[in-house]
Parts: sequence; C-alpha cells; structure tokens
Amino acid sequence: QVQLVESGGGLVQAGGSLRLSCAASRTIFSIPTMGWYRQAPGKQRELVAAITGGGSTNYADSVKGRFTISRDNAKNAVYLQMNSLKPEDTAVYYCNADYVITLVWGQGTQVTVSS
Repeated sequence: QVQLVESGGGLVQAGGSLRLSCAASRTIFSIPTMGWYRQAPGKQRELVAAITGGGSTNYADSVKGRFTISRDNAKNAVYLQMNSLKPEDTAVYYCNADYVITLVWGQGTQVTVSS
C-alpha cells in the first residue's frame, strides 16, 4: 500500500494562505480518489476536498471558493491550496488515498489560524 506524508502546515493569521502537500511513496495514478480531511479538537474528522483520477473535485461547503485541491500523478503528489483562511479552519489536516475497499491515511499536519 502507498504511504502518505503531509507537509506545509503551520501558523497563519486569518486571511492568509497555506499550501499543503501530500507526498506518496508510490504511484497514485491508479488510486481512484485522493482527498484531504481535517479534524479539529473535540470534533469528528471531516472531508475538506477530494479529487478523482479524472480530475473531478468535491469540496465541503465551508471551503468552497477558498480551497483548491490538485493532483500531480507524475510527482505522486496531492496539494491543497488554502486561501482566505479563517480561525475555524484550525485543525489537523490529513491526506487520504481512497482505494474504495480500503483507505490509507497520512500522519497529519497541523494548521492553526489566528484571529
């Protein structure tokens, strides 16, 4: 199975931007869907954005128009560009590989947005 490593998290002021990266240990070409999830303290993990191998995307309503997910199969990487960040975006962000019958998760990267 692929292994996923996230990077790019950090502390940013409200209104700022961050770009998260997810590096895969092997090709992601055949993985049907790659996604970004987040989990804030005391809350359930939730889908932020997902992208299929064909490039179709899906976003949580709370991030539509602010976040953009992209996928580079040649580099075995998935990205999440986050703009106009809000304090409520504060969470641990996880990369996910959805093989349909199984899920693979990265270790997560912390994003903290100060007001």
